[in-house]
Amino acid sequence: MAAGAGAALPLVIVTGMAFEARIARAPGVEVVHAARAEPLERMLEEVLSRGAAGVMSFGTAGGLSPDLRPGAIVVAEAVDGPAGRRSTDIDWSARIASALRASLPAVRIEFGPMAAVTAPVVTQAQKQALHRTTGALAVDMESHVAAEQARLRGLPFAVCRAIVDPAWRTLPPAATAGLREDGTTALGPILRELARGPGQLPAMIRLAFDARAARSSLVAAKAALLDAGALRVARATFDAAQ
Repeated sequence: MAAGAGAALPLVIVTGMAFEARIARAPGVEVVHAARAEPLERMLEEVLSRGAAGVMSFGTAGGLSPDLRPGAIVVAEAVDGPAGRRSTDIDWSARIASALRASLPAVRIEFGPMAAVTAPVVTQAQKQALHRTTGALAVDMESHVAAEQARLRGLPFAVCRAIVDPAWRTLPPAATAGLREDGTTALGPILRELARGPGQLPAMIRLAFDARAARSSLVAAKAALLDAGALRVARATFDAAQ
């Protein structure tokens, strides 16, 4: 890929959920989303084969650090995933964090390590164990895919994720029962799971409030990054990656 073509190429944003993809869409952005790693990787490879200025992992994440509440945002300095530790682009990530802190004073913005996994981390014990072994602030299931594809193509990579389920909370089975491969949610499986275990309802209500906080932070973050120009990869950063 020629460095001179960088200005015309899109930023590719990677998400897991369809609602995250809707939030991420913007001029100059191409969004790839899927709830499982295999289809996500295939789609991302296809999009990146046409050229990109950089890759960003954007959306929600599970909290690992016990002091991060729903709606807090983590900008990653690195991602610890199945293939090892992958650093983000330090200059671009610093611009993202700076833009968010300047525009969102009521939202906690943290800069630090993320973890990425291939299966959901749902219990408080699992989150505590992953935090101890990696030191990561949060965890998702997409950032390792985005990081690896960016590395293979020499592209700048960044992560911006909002906490949805905090470290001290265990997700009920109904929370993941309706998740489809395309990142949308089917209501039927959730209702059937609640019928089998109605005691999950209070936890699902709490999760709905947590998800609202995370969604609000993501919407505000996208607007702030657009206003600050932080969704554009700096030319110097792009050239250095070639």
